[in-house]
This record gives sequence, C-alpha cells and structure tokens, in this order.
Amino acid sequence: MNPSTCQSCGKPIKKAVDRGTNLNGSLSLKYCAQCYSMGEFTPPDITAAQMQERVVGKMREMGLPGFLAKFLARNVPKLERWTRPPGPRS
Repeated sequence: MNPSTCQSCGKPIKKAVDRGTNLNGSLSLKYCAQCYSMGEFTPPDITAAQMQERVVGKMREMGLPGFLAKFLARNVPKLERWTRPPGPRS
C-alpha cells in the first residue's frame, strides 16, 4: 500500500494499521483509523472547522508551536471529506 494522506484530517497514512476500515472490514484508501471506522466517520457530525481545531490540538500535544500547527492544518477544509458531496466512501 502506498503512503497517502487522510482525506479527513490530513494525517499521513504510512502503514496499513493507520488506515480506517470500510463497512465490509477492508482498509480505506482515503481515511485514517482515527477518522473512519467500519464505514463511518468518527466523530460523524464534526465540521471542517472543528476538525481543523482538533488537528491543531493534536499537533500542539506533540510539541509543535501553535503557529506551525495552524499552518500545517490550514488545508483541512480543502480535503475530500469536506469538499465532496455525501455518498459511498472508500
């Protein structure tokens, strides 16, 4: 499996264990395990702005300065989860 970026939070997905799962249990090609499980987004009702705040918070927990965390999270609203109409996901 090639490395990719989660289309919900922007996290790099480097290993199979980092991938979310589809409804049938197969690995998602687009979403990480923190954002997608058994064909459902987790949490399901979060907005792009809230996800952006969540990503910034996680990066700050990892020791990144606030300005850098905000810079790295700037593209979250442009990811597929937030720009694509609802429908089947993979």
